[in-house]
Amino acid sequence: MVELQKIDAQNLWKVVKLSVRDDQSDFVATNTESILEAYVTITAGKVALPFAVCADGVPVGFVMFGYGSTGDKDEPSVAESNYCLWRFMIDQSYQGRGYGRQALAAALDYVRTRPCGPAEYCWLSYEPENQAARALYTAMGFCENGEMDGDEIVSILKL
Repeated sequence: MVELQKIDAQNLWKVVKLSVRDDQSDFVATNTESILEAYVTITAGKVALPFAVCADGVPVGFVMFGYGSTGDKDEPSVAESNYCLWRFMIDQSYQGRGYGRQALAAALDYVRTRPCGPAEYCWLSYEPENQAARALYTAMGFCENGEMDGDEIVSILKL
């Protein structure tokens, strides 16, 4: 069973050690970079919610959410008052086992509880070359809305 666990002293270093394949490394920041970005975002008074993706208690991936605008100049208009699936990864040794789909379902279940406040959408962005991500997100109900977040395609899901 896949579940989300808050990043804490018990799982931090296990999550930091998780990584994607070399051919995927241009598509997602490292978990270390993501956790540092979460810290900076939180200390600036914004929202970042990092979680370990665990299968039967073992960290197999990482997910991080944001809520509302961060003020980034490239940020899409859908960011305001909505949730963002900011980071999402499954470790290379756990890929191909269905954990990605299960983790994304668990992530969306969490967002639908509206932990930071009301929202109409959850949005995410991905590199145009990342066809595996596009296929997964589309299969889970996300639709491209025509916006870009820098060089990345924005896709949204009505909550």
